[in-house]
Amino acid sequence: MSLALPKLYRKRLRGWLSYAFASEVFVIVSLTLFLPIALEQFARDNGFLLPDRIQRCTAQPSEETPVESAGRCVVKIGWLWIDTASFSLYVYSISVALQALTVISMGGIADHPPHRKLLLVTFGLFGALAATTFLVLPSSSPVWFLSALLASIANVGFGASVVAMNSYIPGLAKDSPEVVQILEEIQEFPDNADDHPEPLSEGVDTPLIAHTPSQARVELQTRYDTELSRATSRISSQGIALGYGAGICVLILTLIPVTKMHGSTFSLRLAIGFSGIWWAVFTLPAALWLPGAGAVTSQQDARGDTKWSAWREIAAAWRRLGGMLHPREIKRLRNTFKYLAAWFLLSDGFTTITSTAVLFGKTVLKMEPSSLILIGVLTPLSGILGSLLWPMLQRRYGWSNLKIIIILVILASIIPAYGCLGFLGVFQGTLRFGGLTTQGEMFGLALYFGSIYGAFQSYARAFYAELLPPGEEARWYGLFSITDKSSSFVGPLIVGLISDTTGNIRYAFFFLVFMIWAAVPVLMSVDVERGRKDAREYMYT
Repeated sequence: MSLALPKLYRKRLRGWLSYAFASEVFVIVSLTLFLPIALEQFARDNGFLLPDRIQRCTAQPSEETPVESAGRCVVKIGWLWIDTASFSLYVYSISVALQALTVISMGGIADHPPHRKLLLVTFGLFGALAATTFLVLPSSSPVWFLSALLASIANVGFGASVVAMNSYIPGLAKDSPEVVQILEEIQEFPDNADDHPEPLSEGVDTPLIAHTPSQARVELQTRYDTELSRATSRISSQGIALGYGAGICVLILTLIPVTKMHGSTFSLRLAIGFSGIWWAVFTLPAALWLPGAGAVTSQQDARGDTKWSAWREIAAAWRRLGGMLHPREIKRLRNTFKYLAAWFLLSDGFTTITSTAVLFGKTVLKMEPSSLILIGVLTPLSGILGSLLWPMLQRRYGWSNLKIIIILVILASIIPAYGCLGFLGVFQGTLRFGGLTTQGEMFGLALYFGSIYGAFQSYARAFYAELLPPGEEARWYGLFSITDKSSSFVGPLIVGLISDTTGNIRYAFFFLVFMIWAAVPVLMSVDVERGRKDAREYMYT
């Protein structure tokens, strides 16, 4: 291998990691923490208390030092009165629906190497700009509801850019030095090595079971698959760990203004805006180091087309999606689609746990914003440890990526199940602890959930990479994201309806337990080896 190749690989890896460093801050600081709180606070500052809907929820309507009144708060959107906590969940549902439409449209474009980076940078900067605009939109503004639009644009920008980012993972794993070395060993075998095997002379040193060239190639191929799987999960874990580290740093910085301003709406907007600025600034190294238009000539794209049209690609992407979901194609890649079915349920469970937990802590446990920020710090901090610890356990015990995902899913299901125990009167009477009825329990669960969620994110996308047809990574990661966002649209919507109907968001924990456990048997039915083989041989017709 020439010295230039490892240098080029390291440059591309640094570019990829830099975008993880940039975008994950928005997820940790805004998407999972401050945006749900800020949207609920925007609605609360403009809402009224039930049952009369005359008295304002915020007795002193000021962004600087709001004084909240006790009671259930609702806000009027159009002709509907909805719970302020549900407003945040509904906005998220709409945003992920828009995100799914965007991801479908861009799938084919992102499979072109010269356009992949353009999409990543463009959507990343648009999302960052929307998050930054929160700095200039107070909740006292007559157009305060534009906060929902900004949140949606930011979420769409993040989701679309991450599809392009994830599509780099298989290529980076294949170009890692250890994987390339094994591939070179495989390529050293002559094509006719199996046709004329050399006869083995009999003697005392002759092994009882000889390794033919064919067997040696099979062993090398097995080594290649194993090392490629490890490289994929390692790169994914590095991105998660680095992004979580950046998110923790920014959360600690935002803890100062939010604490000093007692969780005012302005302090929440300040935190969201700062995450947008961070996102934009650290996207620039990715724009410089990731491979882009230089990979092909300006007159010819990666597939040799001389006349390329974005609109034609968008139309083709929708047609291709219908083709990918045809029963014939599902049968050819049945294990890939089994995993997508499980991912549909799991992504909903995990992402809805995060948003529900934040709103639950604020509205039910009455936690201060500073306490929620501390939880926001503890979760990614334990996520870093989890994303580094689980690969160590994998190497020690020889677990596959799929087995680790199943273990993580079972461990995660304990969290909503624990919340369901809060309905037992014993926790509210004698014990006064347990079933997520006290603020102290939220901190322990944050550490526990973070150690699971960080590892789950890295292994989920790494394992999926093993089941993808070569050369179509962006398209299939687009389907991965669509599956994710389709369920993420359903989850918050159902939780919002549960909260509106019952007035108690705790009932949503039963729904989350069901969603997570329903995925376990589907995961266990995935045949990894068969899935890899089918993906290699797959050719879309």
